[in-house]
Amino acid sequence: MSHDHNHDHETRDYNRAFAIGVGLNLIFVAVEAGYGVASGSLALIADAWHNLSDVLSLLLAWGAGWLAQKPPTEKRTYGFRKVTIMASLSSAILLLVALGGITWEAIGRFLEPGPVEGMTVIIVAAIGVVINTVTALLFVSGRKHDLNIRGAFLHMAADAGVSFGVVVAGMIIMATGWLVIDPLISLFIVAVILGGTWSLLRDSMNLAIDSVPEGIDMAGIRQYLTGLENVFQIHDLHVWPMSTTQVALSVHLIMGEDFQDKDFLSNLQQQLHDRFGIEHSTIQVEREGDAPCMLDRNRGM
Repeated sequence: MSHDHNHDHETRDYNRAFAIGVGLNLIFVAVEAGYGVASGSLALIADAWHNLSDVLSLLLAWGAGWLAQKPPTEKRTYGFRKVTIMASLSSAILLLVALGGITWEAIGRFLEPGPVEGMTVIIVAAIGVVINTVTALLFVSGRKHDLNIRGAFLHMAADAGVSFGVVVAGMIIMATGWLVIDPLISLFIVAVILGGTWSLLRDSMNLAIDSVPEGIDMAGIRQYLTGLENVFQIHDLHVWPMSTTQVALSVHLIMGEDFQDKDFLSNLQQQLHDRFGIEHSTIQVEREGDAPCMLDRNRGM
């Protein structure tokens, strides 16, 4: 018997955020590329390509959230919920690739320092700070509860940081002539962003291999189940992610032969939801004295 709690409203809440974020960043990419061509700035043109890759990352996260809402089918009995985990993992990998590119470019600028290409670059980068910060703030509330949203947030926060670094480096270089400031600030921003990106990669990998999601109290669940009246023993307790926001549980309960409570399962599922955040629970009841179930027999072999 199972209980499934619908979280479609959580994804719909971010549809507007994704639409605004994609729209703003596409406009900025066009402006940045246009000014890059007009001013002959390879830095602006390169950054426009980088920002376009982040638009694709937003579209990936948005598409995954949309797919997760599609109903299950005979072939995909859980639907497409797991796609959100794949999207968060892809976002983490894309972020690491982007940070690697920034690091490589910074090292090149240490070896062959060059001036920031004028006030146009600084102004356009400042616009990028505003747009990327606004976009990141659209996802700030969901970043702790949904890895897919955290990936979108980190991409925008990384872009805001890089653009801010360009502005600061440009102003310092124009005031002092210290060309080394540009790559130094870039490497500092990479180091700051790397921590969040690494945790996103780690958490996404854990969810991808069906590890218990962060924040789920396995010891508490086990203690709660074993402490239930008329439950003598539990076995084959499993908890795994169905998506970046939904958690499933399955367990076998060995109970007394004469136990009769038609509301037991529904009440138990509600408690697992309310106390431990389990969205989908499947519970098999076995009677004391019954022949061991197949899972129990296999474990004893």
